[in-house]
Amino acid sequence: MAAVAVVAMVTATAVLMGWPFERAVYLAPVIVVGFAAVAGLLILWGKVALQQLRESKRPRLVLALWVVGIGMLFLLSYLGVKLPKEG
Repeated sequence: MAAVAVVAMVTATAVLMGWPFERAVYLAPVIVVGFAAVAGLLILWGKVALQQLRESKRPRLVLALWVVGIGMLFLLSYLGVKLPKEG
């Protein structure tokens, strides 16, 4: 089961990065550690967000604002809006 998961991660990385499959195989340990780190961060951030949502006085408002904020980020990124640089 673990070997299948590693092959899937290596194949996905090779396809997404446009690398030859051999290069991704050489980097398999780094790819597996990277996937584990991303999964760990997502779990941690999810637990923190859920805890903060439970402790808030108005959880529906907080959740709505999160959804609107994330939606705006995706929309503005899709539209290609560039923020002005300070200088």
